[in-house]
Amino acid sequence: MADRTLYITDLDGTLLSADSRISPRSTEIINELSDRGALITVATARTSATVVPLLAQTRMRPPAIVMTGCALWDRRTDAFTDAHFLPEADVSAALSACAAHGVHPFVYVMAPDGRTLDVYHAATGLNRAERSFYEERMRLPLKRFHLGTPAPPRALRAGMLFYAMGPAEGICRAAEAMRACTGSEICCYPDVFNPEVYNLEMFPPGVTKAAAVLRLKERLGADRLVVFGDSMNDLPMFAVADLAVAVGNALPDVKAAAGIVIEPNYTDSVARFIAADAR
Repeated sequence: MADRTLYITDLDGTLLSADSRISPRSTEIINELSDRGALITVATARTSATVVPLLAQTRMRPPAIVMTGCALWDRRTDAFTDAHFLPEADVSAALSACAAHGVHPFVYVMAPDGRTLDVYHAATGLNRAERSFYEERMRLPLKRFHLGTPAPPRALRAGMLFYAMGPAEGICRAAEAMRACTGSEICCYPDVFNPEVYNLEMFPPGVTKAAAVLRLKERLGADRLVVFGDSMNDLPMFAVADLAVAVGNALPDVKAAAGIVIEPNYTDSVARFIAADAR
């Protein structure tokens, strides 16, 4: 390989196939390239709790960018590295803002072991969206839910992420209030599968996929960055890449921002593109 290219791909809708898994063919291609020294990894909004099993059959060497850049997950040590935490004042202010609008966020806190996430939710009951979210993740080994439990004092020091979901009115008002009283990154958007449900996220100041991919590029000594994506939260890393690649099923704005549009995610298009580019 003539240069050190770092290939970073989003997961859902990009590298993952229609069954939300990395296909056997993509796994085979990625492993062959990784064994030859190719630098291939992922950047995702997912936490390590779901990323680790998804990548289990791959031999990607660089750390995975998780939680939209809140941290890297080092597969060699099975632990977080380069972790970013919410400012203590922002955690307190955001909890108050959410409570004022009837919103109960899931508060993600790094456990003392540096690898597990404790997730606190203060409400005694869950709405339908929250219940579905919880039931899909309740048995993951790297994520422990504490329902009906307010975030403890250590959340002020090790809080990494707020995530809430519910009716648009309450979520949007909480987001507006959080923007007014914190300096953290606030995202509010309709759910892809159910537009009646809105999602709210709060990340530490400066945390984006773009910032994370640039830090990883520097850390690995790569001189070229190629990224792959399908949705709006991939646009920041598109803007800083040497080559931005959209899959065929990407949103129109994502395709418009890309240097190249390839086939849809369910055709192993990302892995096949990397194989051709890395020759």
